[in-house]
Amino acid sequence: MPSWPKKERILVVDDSVTTLEVLQRNLTAAGYQVFTAPGVAEAIEILDGTALDLVITDLKMPRVSGLDLVRHVRENFRDTEVMMITGYPSIEGAVNAVKTGAEEFLAKPFTDEELLSGVRRVLEKLKVRKTGHVAQERVVGVHKGFVADSEVMHSVFVAIGKAARTSATVLISGESGTGKELAARAIHYGSARSSAPFVPVNCGGIPEALLESELFGHVKGAFTGATESRVGFFHAADGGTIFLDEVSDMSPAMQVKLLRVLQDKEICMVGSNRPRQVDTRILAATNKDLQSLVRKGLFREDLFYRLNVITIVMPPLRERGDDILLLAHHFAAKFAGGSGKSPPAFSDKAMQSLRSYNWPGNVRELENVIQRLVVMTDGDLIETPDLPSLMRFSALRRAGFTRTLAEVEADYISNVLASVDGNKTRAAEILGIGRKTLRQKLKNAEESSSRDSTAG
Repeated sequence: MPSWPKKERILVVDDSVTTLEVLQRNLTAAGYQVFTAPGVAEAIEILDGTALDLVITDLKMPRVSGLDLVRHVRENFRDTEVMMITGYPSIEGAVNAVKTGAEEFLAKPFTDEELLSGVRRVLEKLKVRKTGHVAQERVVGVHKGFVADSEVMHSVFVAIGKAARTSATVLISGESGTGKELAARAIHYGSARSSAPFVPVNCGGIPEALLESELFGHVKGAFTGATESRVGFFHAADGGTIFLDEVSDMSPAMQVKLLRVLQDKEICMVGSNRPRQVDTRILAATNKDLQSLVRKGLFREDLFYRLNVITIVMPPLRERGDDILLLAHHFAAKFAGGSGKSPPAFSDKAMQSLRSYNWPGNVRELENVIQRLVVMTDGDLIETPDLPSLMRFSALRRAGFTRTLAEVEADYISNVLASVDGNKTRAAEILGIGRKTLRQKLKNAEESSSRDSTAG
């Protein structure tokens, strides 16, 4: 038997029979389940016996007004939204409707599209609020270490499960902060190698001159300062899994050496000619497009195909929908518990701002933002003014596009730095550039600011 998606239930209240018929027909055609009532008393009867998502009510009706119905819904039904319509539009009426609790105010006559757009906006706000309430009561969707309940993440979980059941090499791609290492850990601990070591290596964080020694080890006297022999990460991960993060940062010479390990399953310590067999599964990750680097001659094609046996793409946070709200509450509880505070709640508008922000730094950026909010917010409720300025509406940002690209870039870099409390390494990861490039951009911004100040 097919499983049909749940239809949102809408109650339309109006003393005009014609209006009720038109709205019922249009809303039903749009896929909603529609109830009608000619007055407030009849509407309350339906509300008491039926779970409704939205009430659309006329403002002026005999005996009891639409404002009274709005107030009744707001004070008795937490999970029902309200939309006001009226043939007597006025600024005062709109203000009163919003103050009383209506999410939308629509003046008659309105087009079908205006009606349906308003309904969609209100129902989306309801969805955001419901997600927030659920997340406050319990963290849902914790799977393989991820806090997620979105469809796109369920596809990732399926891919992780399949990868864990094999010994194949896996390439995990995605923007910085999307959870590539978490995915690698899930693969390892879901595999037959789970009792053996999981060794993560940040290839971009180790100087090129040291990377070979760190990965493969060295013998005593191999280079200046090598006073004793030392095994490398591959040996430490023997029988288990090595996770090579930002593998695209490897030099061409190191790419050749890694290719040999993949082909022959053996390593050679620096300063030694004797190869050593290793049973180490390789998981690699990158925030760059390796195929594009291959076309440009910056990454070996044969190594790419060796790494790319199984591919898992981690979606950016902006594509994960309500996972943003689940994660926000998860991090709020985590950091509040660590500081001995009660987890703060989020206002509806704050949740909408979090939901609509682009999150260039993904989950890592969200975690940093929530940690700062927990520490810096005194009350029990986080509201929109508490959020970083980039997440709040700005009339100045809406005033026009008058800044140069360099000015926009400098401002964005400054905001990213502020979001990670000045940590240049994290800021560079979020921006997708190296620390050296970040330092140069900051220097250029300072010089430009100094020139402008002198000119002024």
